[in-house]
Amino acid sequence: MDLGLKDRVYVVTGATRGLGYASAAALVADGAKVVITGREEKAAAEAAAALGENAVGVGADNADPAAAQRLIDTARERFGRFDGILISVGGPAPGTAASNTDEQWQAAFDSVFLGAVRLARGAAAELGEGGAIGFVLSGSVYEPIGGLTISNGLRPGLAGFAKSLSDEVGPRGIRVLGLLPGRIATDRMRQLDGLAPDPDAARAANESRIPLRRYGTPEEFGRVAAFTLSPAASYLTGVMVPVDGGALRGF
Repeated sequence: MDLGLKDRVYVVTGATRGLGYASAAALVADGAKVVITGREEKAAAEAAAALGENAVGVGADNADPAAAQRLIDTARERFGRFDGILISVGGPAPGTAASNTDEQWQAAFDSVFLGAVRLARGAAAELGEGGAIGFVLSGSVYEPIGGLTISNGLRPGLAGFAKSLSDEVGPRGIRVLGLLPGRIATDRMRQLDGLAPDPDAARAANESRIPLRRYGTPEEFGRVAAFTLSPAASYLTGVMVPVDGGALRGF
């Protein structure tokens, strides 16, 4: 299937590893060009080099109010156009309602929530018909996840913002959607499993609750991200797309 990605240009934030990197790799594999970001310039440059000549790395923090325009300008200067953005950021600190501090909440709000809102608004102002804005969120949009109270608080709000934005920019032919990764085998998931007294037992228990009985791979997530951003998904907007092996129990 031709996704129509050849020579289209996307910004992918938080893409030096994990889900962001896998998404950027899938886009490049299908002919797109990408501007990828990481908080450290060196890590972003190294990740882009691994993707080849159709990728450029930029050091950028999602919490930086100037990041959106700088990344869009880089896309146009380097590749001549801008077709969409995938907003991904590392997960906020784990913890409970009692244990998470005000400082952890504020840092997560600035990066995970407000940073994503700014990036999406900036992209929406610059995109034309056929543009796409994707948010990497979490299954916590629909079901709270134990031990991830900050994520449970912020991700559903971003899903609401994404839905509102899709209504506002839809008449201009711009699509907005969210991706809800479940348990994908990334460093972040290994970190969370590692909080248990027996990480291997924790993973086995988690896998037993997934209908496909395994964690997903970053590559499986990346392929879904590339499709949803592509022209092949041109009538898909305002939705949250689970990539979780069937773990979410609702319809």
